[in-house]
Amino acid sequence: MSPIQILLVEDSPDDIVLTEEALGDAKIANKLHSVMDGEAAMAFLRKEGEHAEAPRPDLVILDLNLPKKDGREVLREIREDPALTELPVIVLSTSGAAEDIVGSYAQHVNAYVQKPVDFDEFLRVVRSMEEFWLSIVKLPGRVDGLSP
Repeated sequence: MSPIQILLVEDSPDDIVLTEEALGDAKIANKLHSVMDGEAAMAFLRKEGEHAEAPRPDLVILDLNLPKKDGREVLREIREDPALTELPVIVLSTSGAAEDIVGSYAQHVNAYVQKPVDFDEFLRVVRSMEEFWLSIVKLPGRVDGLSP
């Protein structure tokens, strides 16, 4: 089977590198694509402009605090778009604010993970997400005979 396609929507170059590192030695083959703002995320997902040849991700990891279009709006647009609504989305954000957590689940996020500030803890969290989302969960885009 082909590698699992992951879209990381993150505006911190350091966090992108850390996520790449954490997923680099994953047990499950994956291909990480990253964009740094909400507008680019939606262009990637809708295969627009420079992202016309982008693969459909099997999983989106979304930061909330993004330039141009924040993650809350990206999540809302994903859930309102019939072509994207089934796409699993994990929010990975530094915010522990109740309104962000509750608001994300109200928009049907699949999981909300607060991003740790400690390097080793960040790696542990991303690797735990990898273990669960890539090894255990059955992703809609990976089910034989179905196309999202």
